[in-house]
Parts: sequence; structure tokens; C-alpha cells
Amino acid sequence: MTTVADQRTIQRRTVIVLSIGQVLGGIAFGATVSLGALLAADISGDDALSGLATASVTLGAAICAIPLARFAQRFGRRPSLTLGNLFALIGIGIVILAAALRIFPLLLAGIILIGAGNAGNLQSRFAATDIAQPQHRGRDLSIVVWATTAGAVSGPLLLGPGESLGQLVGMPPQTGSYLFSLVAQLAALVLYLIALRPDPLRVAQRLVAENAGVMRVVERVDRPRVARYAMFSIAGAHIVMVSVMAMTPIHLSHMAHAAHGGHADAADVTALVGFTIAFHVAGMYALSPVFGVLADRWGRTRVIVLGQIVLAASLAFAFFAGEIEWGVVIALILLGLGWSASTVAGAALLTEASAPSLRTRRQGRSDSLMSFCGAGGAVLAGIIMARFEYGGLAAIAAVVVVAALVLAPLGRMPRA
Repeated sequence: MTTVADQRTIQRRTVIVLSIGQVLGGIAFGATVSLGALLAADISGDDALSGLATASVTLGAAICAIPLARFAQRFGRRPSLTLGNLFALIGIGIVILAAALRIFPLLLAGIILIGAGNAGNLQSRFAATDIAQPQHRGRDLSIVVWATTAGAVSGPLLLGPGESLGQLVGMPPQTGSYLFSLVAQLAALVLYLIALRPDPLRVAQRLVAENAGVMRVVERVDRPRVARYAMFSIAGAHIVMVSVMAMTPIHLSHMAHAAHGGHADAADVTALVGFTIAFHVAGMYALSPVFGVLADRWGRTRVIVLGQIVLAASLAFAFFAGEIEWGVVIALILLGLGWSASTVAGAALLTEASAPSLRTRRQGRSDSLMSFCGAGGAVLAGIIMARFEYGGLAAIAAVVVVAALVLAPLGRMPRA
């Protein structure tokens, strides 16, 4: 019989292990976000195809989200998370090979596998809620999301040192920072295998079986309407974030070349992109514990609405100040903050609105929907920006934000 004290001890250990794993796993994500669009544009020779890099990351996560969730339901979180790390390791190797051979389809295949690994990283935040107390779900989930900050921010900032190291060992241009990603992913894989014991999902399943006759009614009730709104708010925030973020490296590259008469130094462009994306990724993760605590205290739906308002502010900066470097930086910081608030509160709301027997399945569906929307948004973003420029992309993305705000009443949870 698992006591409450045992459950709390296991939960503390689980959150710590998941947080460390997120630090390591975030390095590959941050590097791919920064380099993917530039590598795709360089190898394909067409800026319009640069959005396919971000689309491939999210497509890989979308394809693997449901299978990984089902795998976790059957075998536990630990095997599922380590499988995601393995996918990412293989993907990084393929990206480096594709850059050396300059084969665009092979590059996309490698990025898809990195995205499959990111599906495991996304699953980590739900793993933090498996045995969390209801009043602390938002907090525990957000701590794991916050831990991604160190890895995801360092990924873009390691571009310069990575290139220097890559040149020393003869790696293809713009791939040096993936050396750090390889080491980090391998360390995360070993960490989960050794330290994520006992498996939190296995413990949660055992707790449900032990307490089947005395579970609180509020924990058994399923609210599909609320769950659907939670999925929509997560997917909507993600498609807005990915669409704008995917085109920002190309937009900044165009701005830099225009400012230097069409002859900007490639190193300067890479540094500008890395700096901007690092601030964006910091916005995505750095304040997630604040949004988690707010979601626990204010309510999940209120924090989702707050996130959508911040997203709207981000799009306003992109529209009105998108041709100025500081305007783009502010837009990207707000874009990350809005995404963080909406997805942290949305994930907590989805967990709370789903009966225990349905949670893992719905979590997988939510991650898959989110990633498919992000992939589609990244592809469409390239087409939209080619026709309507950066400001037009922001204006079109605002439609999704308005829809999430209008539908917010659907996410209200009745008080216990």
C-alpha cells in the first residue's frame, strides 16, 4: 500500500529527475530551432523552403506523440522517455550527415527524428502530474517545463562555440553545436534509465487500483468539453508561436542584409538569430513556474486567457515594429511568454478535466494535435510571409488568438 508520504517522496524525486532530463534534452531543441531554418535555406537554396525545418520538428513530434503515449500507458514513462532520447540521437547524426552531403530530404528526415525526440520531452511535463496532488499540478508541471530553459536557451547560445569546435573536428558548416546536443541527449537517456525509479505512471496506475473504492468524486468525473477546449488552447498557442518563430530567422537575415547593402556577414547573421531565439526560448520557459502557480491559484482558464492576451501583444509588436531589431526581439519574448502561460495552464486543465483512465491517451492526442498544427503553421508561414511579409503573418496569426479568447467560457471547471 502506497502512503501519502511515500507518494510525496516519489513525486519530489520524479520532478527532480524530469527537470534534469529537460535541461539536457532542451539543448538539441534549441539548436534545431536556431539552425534548422538556416540549414534548410542553405542546402535547398530557397528561402521559401526554410519553414520546412520547423515543420519537420513539429511533424516528428506529432507523429510520435500518440504512439509514445500508448507505449507509456503500457510500459511506463521511463521506457517511453528513453525511446524519445534514442530517436533524437539518431536524428542529430542524420542532420550532420545531410549537411555534409548537402541532401535536403535527408536533412528533413533527421529533423523529423529530432522532433520525435521532442515528443518525449513534451511528455515529461505530463509525467510530472502523474502522481501530483491536485492543488499542485500546475506548479509541478511548470517546474519541469521551466527546467527546459537552461538547455533550450544554451542551444542557440552555443552556436558560436559549436561552430569553432565543429571546424576543429572537420564537421560540416553550421552543424558544430550539434556535438553538444549529442552528448546531452546521451546523458538524458542514461539519466532516465537509471534514476527515474519508481516509474511515476506505474505508481499512478497502482494508486488508482488501490483506491478505486474511495477515490474522490471530483477526481473520477470526466469533462470532455473542458478537455477539448484545453487541447484547442494548447494547439492554438503553439501554431501562433511556431508560425512566427519559424520565419523570424529568415526575416532577421533579410533585415541584416538590407542594413548592410545586401552583403551582411554570415557570422553576424547567425549571432543575431541566436541572440533573438535565445531570448524567445527564455520567454517560453523561464516564467513557467509563475504561470503554474497562478494556474493553481487563479484557475486554469484565467491563465490561458492571460496567455492569449500576451500573444496578442506579441503579434502587435511584430506587426507595428517588425522592421526594427528591438521590435522583433520584444515580439519574440512576448511570443514565448504567451505560449508558456497558455500551454502550462492548458496542460493542467487537460489533466484535471480527464478521468484517470483517459488522461494518458488524451495527453498523447493533445501533443499530437499541437505538433500537427505547429507543422502546418510552419509550412503556411513561409507561404504567407512570401506574400504578405512578416507583419502580414502576424495579422493572420491573430485570428487564432481571437478564437481562443472567444471560446474561453468552454474551459470553465465547476467548483468542487
